This record gives sequence, structure tokens and C-alpha cells, in this order.
Amino acid sequence: MGCIARKSMIMKLSAGLGLCLALGLAHATDAFAQFNREPDPRVEQRTYLFEDTGEELPYAVFVSSKVSDDVESPLIIALHGLGGDPNSLLRGNALDLAEAGGYILVGPMGYNPGGWYGSPVMLMVGRGGRGALDNPDNLDELSEKDVMNVLAMIREEFDVDDGRIYLMGHSMGGAGTFFLGSKHAEVWAALAPIAPASFLMNDDRNEILQGIKDGGVPVRVVQGDADTLVPVDNTRMWVDTMEALDLDYAYDELAGADHGNVITRGMPGIFEFFAAHSRP
Repeated sequence: MGCIARKSMIMKLSAGLGLCLALGLAHATDAFAQFNREPDPRVEQRTYLFEDTGEELPYAVFVSSKVSDDVESPLIIALHGLGGDPNSLLRGNALDLAEAGGYILVGPMGYNPGGWYGSPVMLMVGRGGRGALDNPDNLDELSEKDVMNVLAMIREEFDVDDGRIYLMGHSMGGAGTFFLGSKHAEVWAALAPIAPASFLMNDDRNEILQGIKDGGVPVRVVQGDADTLVPVDNTRMWVDTMEALDLDYAYDELAGADHGNVITRGMPGIFEFFAAHSRP
């Protein structure tokens, strides 16, 4: 397929997915339902006062039994997808892997279920979501600040290894992982965007990825080739740009994985990648 034809296909796929997300996940309910179950009992449910708005915002924390006051522990911040909650990535094999690796695993809300963590916002409306009138004009700013607030609180509470702080996220959270990974590159030891819904940042991907490269942050991208919500071509475009920039990256394209099961299937490789990388 020629470059022009491929670009046209990517634009059509991206536009279609953006419309689906913006209209409230009308066709994505099944893919996300499994991530809005009751919280795993191993995960602590917390809230804190978000001073910017006076609201109590939730976040979730899992602490491995291997974490102690005597040893610095690695930390993973996990960003949920559109319509999710702080527990969306804190379940299943992610908890088992975090337990085995001695991690603190934390899920912030990102202000609300559709905050986008500082990356460009596609508003979630209808079907149980929050309509445009429910969202403040500075939603992106508040969402980013919530993540960084939670990170600061965890670093103050626990003896965190500053050289082993990681960021991962699914779908909307994958876009947030690219955005926060670039803007706060000095914080992260490695990034793992999963099926990143980064459509509204496509035109800025060189700048975003250059920030990640300049910060010396390696990236592992996970994508299912059967994903109908985040088309594989869009993710491949980001990976091609990583290659062109000579960024330190790994790409895990999972055959037959869709927008939901890509998380569970990709998680072992993500934890292996994190374990292999730390900041000096």
C-alpha cells in the first residue's frame, strides 16, 4: 500500500474511532464492561480532597506484600480508559504481577471518567457518561493535575524508588501515557501505552515522542491487531515515528487481541519491560 493510500486509510479509521468515542462508546460497551466490575478486594479504595474544585476524588492502591519501609519500592501509575475508573487496570494478572515484582500499583481517576489526563479531550456523552455540560472548560488541566497529585501523595507516603517510577495506560489512558510521558519525562523510568487512543495527537506525535526521547524514557507499545476501536494502523503510525526518531522502544502487536483482552495479554510483557529499565 502506498504512503498516500495508507495515510488516507489511517485518517478514515481515526475519524471513525474518534466519532465513536465522542458519542459515548455506543459500540464499545462490551469491550469496557469487564473493567467496571466490583473492585478486587486486594485493592484499597481511597479519596483525597482536590483543592482546585473542592471535590473528593477517588484513587485506588495495591501494595505488594514485598513492599517494606526498609527497601525502596518500584511504583506504577495506571491510567484507565474512557468510561473506566481507578480500578480498571488494577485487577487480574496485573495484581499478580505487581505482587510478584514487589510493586506499588496505583490507579488515579484523572478527575472524571473522561478526563484524558492532559491530552486533547474527546467528550464522553450519553450511555451513562458525563455530557459536555458536566465538564469544566479546563478538564484536561484538572485531569493531568489529579494524576500528578496522586503520584506526589504516593511518593510521600511510601519509600518509592525514584529511579523506578513507571506509567502505563489503556486507550484514553494510552493517549495520556504519551502526553504525560512526554511532558513529565524526568519522572518516568519507562512507559507502556496499551491500544492508545491518541488520534487527536496524531499531528503532534513527532513533538510528543521527541520529548520522550529527549527525556531518555523507553516505551513499550501494546496493540491488538483485531482492535476495532483503536485501529492497528493508527498505532503503527506512532511506532513508525518512533523508529524514525530512533527512540528506545519495543512494539508488541498481539495477533487476535481486541480492545479489551489486549490488556491481560499484554501485561506480562509490560512488567518484564518495566523490570528491565530504571533511571540512573
